[in-house]
Amino acid sequence: MNQEQARFNMIEQQIRPWNVNDNDVLNIMKQIPREHFVPDNYKRLAFADIQIPLSDGQQMMEPKIEARMLQALQIKPGDKVLEVGTGSGYMTACLDWLSDDVTSIEIFEPLSQQAQQHLTAIGISDVTLVVGDVFDTAPDQKFDVIAVTGGLPAASDYFEKMLAVGGRLFQIVGVGPASTAQLITRVREDAFRRENLFETDISPLKNAQAVDAFVF
Repeated sequence: MNQEQARFNMIEQQIRPWNVNDNDVLNIMKQIPREHFVPDNYKRLAFADIQIPLSDGQQMMEPKIEARMLQALQIKPGDKVLEVGTGSGYMTACLDWLSDDVTSIEIFEPLSQQAQQHLTAIGISDVTLVVGDVFDTAPDQKFDVIAVTGGLPAASDYFEKMLAVGGRLFQIVGVGPASTAQLITRVREDAFRRENLFETDISPLKNAQAVDAFVF
């Protein structure tokens, strides 16, 4: 099967059946070369419905999860976007195509460097890549969109506080296959709307707060 057929199948057999119908999201999934961001030994699985391993124990999310996240965030031109977990740089590219103002923070420097190379190779040079621990030094600004690409074992308002009024946050909370993808919208300075989207399973962000253990 050639790459274009595999890309078509990814969209029609994985993404659309997961209730993704936003034309902007579908178009970027068609146009941004996902295979360019996949490690060489996984190129043949670039469009498969799996998490693809990266270095430092990280993964690319399944395409359907990436698409659902992008659709839920309703990104528009001019939005100031924070991505937590640059990973391969693929989602960074998608976020940039939708907004043109992306800051992406990655705790593992080799991953950030690889992502920079991937982005530069396809002509994306306007994203801000930061190496660091988001739990150690939070960006000193408010964002319209925050996309957290690793799991949060315990519920927290850490990222909610970084939202501007009207801003949207996508995060996955929980442990194991019953983790829940959430969309959180800051409707007023002191009020948030929270929506559970779907259940999934994803590796936790490094240094994310762990679930408190029971004490007997």
